[in-house]
Amino acid sequence: MANRKKRLQKGIESLEKQIELHEDKLKKAEEDDSIELANYYKKEIEAKKKDKQEKQRMLDKGG
Repeated sequence: MANRKKRLQKGIESLEKQIELHEDKLKKAEEDDSIELANYYKKEIEAKKKDKQEKQRMLDKGG
């Protein structure tokens, strides 16, 4: 079980980094008036947040 908890924690940390990266890219896309790209990053951020919440739920549940 310890390995699963570590793997879930690493996954959560990875998703947090990806979310930050996509938020930076979203800001740049908005500055460049690239609406389609901005919408893509918004969808990706929401999907990654949902994945992060699911991993956190599994970790809180007991790994």
